[in-house]
Amino acid sequence: MSEAPEERLLFREAADLAIRLQNDPANPVALDMVRAWSARSPRHAAAWARVAQIHGMTGKILGDQRKTADGHGGLTRRMVILGGMIGLGAAAAGTWLGPQAIRHARADASTSTAEIRRVVLADGSVITLGPDSTVAVHFSEARREIVLLDGMAFFEVARDPARPFTVLSGSVSVTAIGTAFDVSSDGGYISVSVDHGIVEVHAPNASLSPGERLNVGDWITLDPSLHKVARGVREASQIAAWREGMLIAEQETVSAMVAKIARWQAGPVMLADPFLGSRVVSGVFDLSNPLRAIEAVVRPFGAKVRQLGSFATVISPV
Repeated sequence: MSEAPEERLLFREAADLAIRLQNDPANPVALDMVRAWSARSPRHAAAWARVAQIHGMTGKILGDQRKTADGHGGLTRRMVILGGMIGLGAAAAGTWLGPQAIRHARADASTSTAEIRRVVLADGSVITLGPDSTVAVHFSEARREIVLLDGMAFFEVARDPARPFTVLSGSVSVTAIGTAFDVSSDGGYISVSVDHGIVEVHAPNASLSPGERLNVGDWITLDPSLHKVARGVREASQIAAWREGMLIAEQETVSAMVAKIARWQAGPVMLADPFLGSRVVSGVFDLSNPLRAIEAVVRPFGAKVRQLGSFATVISPV
């Protein structure tokens, strides 16, 4: 299905703003222009969200590689628009051509939106798999390894000293023997929290001690791309509270919280303001109404949540 002329025009305008902002990121005028433009209407917000998604999906377009075909620095609108067309074309071709399809092809267990599934493994361990999440299972005589491909999962590990139980998420590995813990991967952040027992965390791309141990109630959130770690302690009863329909945040970024809650919300959820995602939020959020939960996350920062019919949810400046 082709885009309406107005949507193409808005996308080009958003691309122009992105180019201006990327080429002069320290200019507050450029930032104000983006915020004012995206706040004009839900259609403007959606167009900016699409351009912002290009930033996240194709770093070669809006990332560190700023050379154009003619050798000059900076970006061109054509590069941004072509990136958007490629992304939209892949979406139109169906999810089996995208990263989600690849993850599902690798998965041994997966869930859909708002679905929570209990998976019993061959050794008696149990995985409670959160919504829109996927895991791959690799068991052998020498090891028990689970790959969290996407989403969130709570692990209740059957004791087997001869075969350590390890969960991998990106570059982070969590190893436990006879314990229960929660791991989530959302918005580029990886979180680990311990219900009972002890786990050992390895994260080569974060400022974390080698083989750092977490005890009951301990939690850490890692940003491997920026080598950052946040940590704290909470009541064990609050670990993986999403199983009971609640999400508890302690100094988590807006982007990570939105990504988590979006697993309960039908359709894509997009942050139209690229700077909102780095803000930090704490609180308790009710997942029985994910739209209201998202609103509660972004309201303190003056953002507004809009639904574009059944197609998408857009978070943008008021």
